[in-house]
Amino acid sequence: MKNPIDIAAEPSLFGRISLGHVVVQSRKLPDWQRFAGEGLGLQVDNVDGALVMRIDEHARRIVVEDGPAEDVTAIGWQLHDEHALPLLQRRLRAMGVDVAEAGAAEAAARGVERLWVFQGPKKLRFEFFTRPLLAGAPRLAASGFVTGALGLGHFAMTTREPEAALRFFQQAFDARLSDTIEDKLNGVTLELSFLRLNERHHTVALAATRGTRMNPLRTAIHHLNLQAASLDDVTEAYQRMRGMGYAIANAIGQHPNDRELSFYVVSPSGFEVELGWNPIVVADEAAWQPAHYQGISLWGHFPESLTLGSKLGQMGRGIASLARKEYTVGAAA
Repeated sequence: MKNPIDIAAEPSLFGRISLGHVVVQSRKLPDWQRFAGEGLGLQVDNVDGALVMRIDEHARRIVVEDGPAEDVTAIGWQLHDEHALPLLQRRLRAMGVDVAEAGAAEAAARGVERLWVFQGPKKLRFEFFTRPLLAGAPRLAASGFVTGALGLGHFAMTTREPEAALRFFQQAFDARLSDTIEDKLNGVTLELSFLRLNERHHTVALAATRGTRMNPLRTAIHHLNLQAASLDDVTEAYQRMRGMGYAIANAIGQHPNDRELSFYVVSPSGFEVELGWNPIVVADEAAWQPAHYQGISLWGHFPESLTLGSKLGQMGRGIASLARKEYTVGAAA
C-alpha cells in the first residue's frame, strides 16, 4: 500500500457523493421483473436482454443482467460535482488502487455518460460517475421514492475485515460514523457500524461477528434499502409481497438508530431488499454525536422465513469462510 494521503489537508467528499446504482446478475429475470415491478412498485423495462429499473428521473438505478452469479456484482457511486472526480481518483491512486475508465457501451448500460471502475472491499466491483442519463418521471406503482442528493438508498454488507472496510470508506469517501449497534443472531453477536456520506443517516452499513470473524452470507451484500415516499407504499408492498409468495425475511418494524419503519423481503437472487419509510436525516453535522444501541429493532422485524435449514446453512458458510482470506482495498499493493 502506498503512503496514505493527508485527508485533513484535502477537500472533503462528504456531501458530494451518494449511492448511484446497483448491478445484479441473475438467471431469474422474469421473477425479478415480477418482484420489482408488481411487488415493490418500480418501473421495470427489458432493454437488450437486461432489466432496467427506475425509481426517479435517473434512466437506470438498478440493472439486472443475465448471468449465473445470483448476486450483486457492482455498486455505483455518483459524484455530485466535477471537482470531486479528480479528488477521488487521486485518493484511490494513493491507496494503490487501479482505476480504469469503462467503455462507452458499458457506461450506457449503466445509464451514465462516463464510468470509472475499481475493485472495492471483498472484491466487489465499485463504479463511479458524475453525470447520469435522465429520462423524466418514471412509471411507478408506488407513490415515489426518496433519492436526490441522498442517493439511491443504502446497502449493508458483512465483512471479516471491518476495520479495513471502515478505513477504506473513511479515507476514500470521507464517510462519517453515524452510530453502532450490537445484536445477537442465531447465537452469534453481530457488531454493526453505520456510515453516512451525506444527510442520509447511512449509505453503508458494515456488519461483523464479534470474536472470530466469519461471513455467513453467500451474497456480496446482506440487503439493499430503498426509501419509499409514504407509509402506504411500505404497507401495501408488504401485503403484495406476502400475497405473491415471496419470503419475508423480517416483518414490518422500526430501527432504533435511524428510526426507519421497514420490512425485508428476500429477492430472487437471495440477498434481501429493505423497503423503508421516514428515516431521520443528519441535518446538523456539528450537533450529531454517534450513539451505541443494543438490538437492531425497537419493535417488530419479526423473522417470518427463518428455518432450521437456513440457520444451518449460515453456520456452514460462516465456518467455511474462515479458510478464505477476504480482500481488502490496497492490501495487494
